[in-house]
Amino acid sequence: METRALTDADALALARAEARAGRTEGGVPIGAALVLDGAVLALGRNRRVQDGSAIRHGETDCLENAGRLPASVYARATMVTTLSPCDMCTGAILLYKIPRVVIGENRTFRGGEDLLRERGVEVVVLDDAECVTLMRDFIAAEPELWNEDIGEE
Repeated sequence: METRALTDADALALARAEARAGRTEGGVPIGAALVLDGAVLALGRNRRVQDGSAIRHGETDCLENAGRLPASVYARATMVTTLSPCDMCTGAILLYKIPRVVIGENRTFRGGEDLLRERGVEVVVLDDAECVTLMRDFIAAEPELWNEDIGEE
């Protein structure tokens, strides 16, 4: 039986599920998926609250969950994230030379998209209504936690 390759929308649905799970755990609702050739290599979600971590954002958690991979894998992969990546996550994407990033939404927060584009990364913004709602509801409910997550007072 042949397995159908994931579309960007399919991968974003997996990242959204991670975001919802993170929120249920009391964390920040941001999820991510690392995809290669239409298959998921790893999933992740923001785990700063759950793990008491300074750096476990959705994308960095996803990379950690993928484990050590050869540069040739990253060079063909796509990072799918529910929210525009912050500077730290943008840096990780650039460090590992991930050539494509799919973003669920950038209305509630706009991260390093311009830098990614300047460095040759293909950036696709899906403007997903559910991702927007997840973040708007979270920011309204927990503005202090959100500000902590993005390094603001």
